[in-house]
Amino acid sequence: MTLILIGAAVSVVVGLIGTRLYAELARARGWGQFVRADGPTSHYAKRGTPQMGGIAIIATTLLAYAAAHLATWSAPTVSGLLVLLLMVGAGLIGFLDDWAKIRQERSLGLTSRQKIAGQIAIAVVFALLATRFPRDGLTPASFRISVVRDTALDLAAFGTVIGVVLFIAWATLMIAAASNAVNLTDGLDGQAAGAATLVFIAYALIGIWQSLKSCRLAAAPGCYEVRDPLDLALVAACLAGACIGFLWWNAPPAKLFMGDTGSLALGAALAGLAIMSRTELLMIILGGLFVFETVTVILQVGVFKATKRRNGGVGKRLFRITPIHHHFEMLGWSQVTVAIRFWIIAAVCVGAGLAVFYGEWVVAAG
Repeated sequence: MTLILIGAAVSVVVGLIGTRLYAELARARGWGQFVRADGPTSHYAKRGTPQMGGIAIIATTLLAYAAAHLATWSAPTVSGLLVLLLMVGAGLIGFLDDWAKIRQERSLGLTSRQKIAGQIAIAVVFALLATRFPRDGLTPASFRISVVRDTALDLAAFGTVIGVVLFIAWATLMIAAASNAVNLTDGLDGQAAGAATLVFIAYALIGIWQSLKSCRLAAAPGCYEVRDPLDLALVAACLAGACIGFLWWNAPPAKLFMGDTGSLALGAALAGLAIMSRTELLMIILGGLFVFETVTVILQVGVFKATKRRNGGVGKRLFRITPIHHHFEMLGWSQVTVAIRFWIIAAVCVGAGLAVFYGEWVVAAG
């Protein structure tokens, strides 16, 4: 527990100070935001706001993680390092996208194909490494599909080679989906950072509970077979603290944006924690706000394309604009109102996810 408290404290303090220093550097360098022309007009005032704040989030998380292990003189685990590797890799893709926007002075950076290709490459490396390094019969990730723990659906049952391919495909889907979902949510001051903080706090609690009820400590009913739950809790706590430090400067009116550097990194870290903690499908509930944002975009595109084919090239829109938070802005809601109400949705989803997680343990242990 000391490990996690140190990591969380260091990440908040370093995040508060480091994010401000980075914002000043980004402003001096001219790393400003470019606003999409078809969005709400209120966003035009944000043009020029320093971006790529995800660099501060990533750096803070890494420093806090290292500081916690140094302070307790404990060794990092493969599970924790792999989640951090995944976060850095996805953040690098986001950085290239943000840098392209700055260099070309427009709101569009890498193409969607380039982003997906990068995410697939990072996910493949992560998936291959996550199924290695066994200890006490456990690897960091499992070939079994999980909800709140591993289920009977074992991808390895199809054979070693096919099982590896299926797991890589499954992990890639999760990582790309989570990364892009957080990216879509990151459209208002503080919205994505606040929601991500809540989800990472939930994963810190899950990791602590799994550590206390680990089958390695006692093979009791309801125990968890997760390789490094306490270190995963540390990673989640460091991420939550880094997001809190960033949120201080990203709260309306934002003095810094995380950019794709931050949103892709946070989404990938979320998927990595879900895979390593054996809570893959539970992530859908915990990250319900991110799912909501993504589904509305899919519906918007689907309805538009379907009606466009039927109406001679004239498509209809289900919402005024997506992602959905911009739709509510165009209905007259202020940015602060939308962000706070979406935080409430995120909190409800996190509460529901934790209730499902704990409820399953009660049943399994009972």
